[in-house]
Amino acid sequence: MVQEYSSDPLVGTLVDGRYLIQSRLASGGMSTVYVATDRRLERDVALKVLHPHMAGDPQFLDRLGREAKTAARLSHPHVVGVLDQGEDDRVAYLVMEYIKGHTLRDVLKDRGALPPRLALALIDPVVEGLGAAHEAGLIHRDIKPENVLIADDGRIKLGDFGLARAISTSTSTGALIGTVAYLSPELVLGRQADARSDIYSVGIMLYEMITGRQPFDGEVPIQVAYQHVNSSVGAPSELVPGLAGELDELVQWCTANDPDKRPVNGNALLSELRHIRRNLSDAELDLQPPAAHPSLPPVPPAPSPPVRRPGGGAPDPLAGDGATEVIGGRQQPTEFIARGNNPTTVMSAAPRGHGYGPLSAPDEVEYPGNSDDGPDSAVPASKRAQRKHDRDEEKARQRAAATPVRSLREGNPRRRGLLWILVLVVAALLAGGAGWFFGMGPGSPGTVPQLSNKTVAEAQQLLRAAGFQSTTKDVYDDDVKPGLVVGTEPAAGEVIRKFLPVSLSVSKGPQLFPLPQLTGKSLDEAKTALNGAGMALGKISETFDESEPAGTVLAQAPRSGNPVRHGTPVDLTVSKGPQPIPVPDVRGQDQADAVKAIEAAGLKAVVAPVAVNDRKVPEGAVVAQDPASGNLTKGGSVTLTISKGPRLVKVPSFIGKQADEAEAALRELGFDVQVNDILGGFFGTVRDQDPVDEEVPEGSVVTLTVV
Repeated sequence: MVQEYSSDPLVGTLVDGRYLIQSRLASGGMSTVYVATDRRLERDVALKVLHPHMAGDPQFLDRLGREAKTAARLSHPHVVGVLDQGEDDRVAYLVMEYIKGHTLRDVLKDRGALPPRLALALIDPVVEGLGAAHEAGLIHRDIKPENVLIADDGRIKLGDFGLARAISTSTSTGALIGTVAYLSPELVLGRQADARSDIYSVGIMLYEMITGRQPFDGEVPIQVAYQHVNSSVGAPSELVPGLAGELDELVQWCTANDPDKRPVNGNALLSELRHIRRNLSDAELDLQPPAAHPSLPPVPPAPSPPVRRPGGGAPDPLAGDGATEVIGGRQQPTEFIARGNNPTTVMSAAPRGHGYGPLSAPDEVEYPGNSDDGPDSAVPASKRAQRKHDRDEEKARQRAAATPVRSLREGNPRRRGLLWILVLVVAALLAGGAGWFFGMGPGSPGTVPQLSNKTVAEAQQLLRAAGFQSTTKDVYDDDVKPGLVVGTEPAAGEVIRKFLPVSLSVSKGPQLFPLPQLTGKSLDEAKTALNGAGMALGKISETFDESEPAGTVLAQAPRSGNPVRHGTPVDLTVSKGPQPIPVPDVRGQDQADAVKAIEAAGLKAVVAPVAVNDRKVPEGAVVAQDPASGNLTKGGSVTLTISKGPRLVKVPSFIGKQADEAEAALRELGFDVQVNDILGGFFGTVRDQDPVDEEVPEGSVVTLTVV
């Protein structure tokens, strides 16, 4: 960031009671751009302050205000936001989003020609922002690398939207504003600008990004403007061998002389731009442009536009009817080109600094017009010297002819004496009158009294008592009650002549603004809307809501539409989403009881269509559930699997078999086995079995009697 000048009187001051100026970013002939802190919303902004010669033009301020409001309605991530505009004690200002970083011009200066992949990636967000503006009915009119801001975090934004129109309407009738290197032919010819004019400028900028140079060059800007009208932009591949033909077609489509042959708006260009990016190969996208072009001829200087000469030929539309005044410079300033019967003037307004494009009215450098022998630059040095000598002699003769060498009437001494007496008397009367006027009369000095917080009647009476006349004007004020005096102009304590009027600023109370509708928006969208409306974010509370997803604003206080002051905190109630419900464990419960328990928790019980056998869970009870634990939201489903009880298994007869063999077989069938030995079970043979040859539930006890 450019360090501020210690002598700048605005650095460290508070503008409009809100913007604390921290440092100076850039300066031009029409404005200075500062970094300022918005004390109401506690954020850094870019504050553009107009110089007094512009701030004193009511028509310009009115136009700037309307254009700023139009630009402020455009909210897009790739467009620098216009946040505020106003006047404070003869300081007219515009507040914009502060983007800390550099410009596309800085990238081109550092790197020169860019690989197609990087060039397309950098211009994509520019075209996207331009498309959104065109969709909203806004035309930029001054697309150039200086107005493409690249933030330190990689964000790319297009700045100074709509301001060219405001400046151009403050110039003389028929003037246009734009940067001559990027100016469309229709603007040069004084025709109506539309979205296709911006597309032309984008095409010129893309040509420069790919090749490292602009398609048209000239000794003076008017020559470049002439080429825009009378020449066609060449293919970039002429300077970058191997460049994909699609890129040649894209650039020449955008820069067609006929607006009807260009993309209709930014969105149409964006669609084609992204199609080309997707379909070019990696080799075509990563083509490295040559660092220099020694084998290529330089771009020829522009031919001078035809001018009217004595005795023949109609003038070119660019030439005007007289001499041409230009200012040199090989950067890309914003130029004013005046038309009509006055001399054509191209004035540089190059911003110096951060890339916010301060509105600047430049100096003018006059170049000699035409003479009978042609321009001075085409005349030999000896003949130019002779011309200058002749002009000097002619001026000397004219001055000598205008100086009288003898009085036509000599007069007489008495008449001269009476005349001197009369002169002295008149002088004495004038001196006395002036002494009274400036000593005790209306011209005497007086101190403006302190009138703040007084009624208008009280203030006017005090001013009359002090010898002043007063006027009133109504102003908004957040602190002074309506009907009371906010302050005076000149301020209280200043010493002025009493014939000068004192203006009373009378409070209308605070200026109120309607609150935006925030309910239904996400929390981030609500914050952005509050920021854009100049309101503050109040307390955020969260609550569960069954219908709105988490992060959605459910309510706001004060409600939308209520008129409130700027900076009013707005409390938000935000959804946490549906409330989680713990899943109850109903395993082992009877089906009916389990269903009631699930539904009582606000969940939905779903019974599995197939029951299963279970040796431990009785028939009709819940043997399993899904999910068995955790949380669900209201109305979530829990699937219950019902038990059919243990399955029936036929008990085979093991009488006469060995006890060990019988016990193992029965256990394998799912039975519990009880062995009763008789006489110690000496033989180990099953003498009896209970039950035998019957179907009994799995897990039943089978008793073996062993001898």
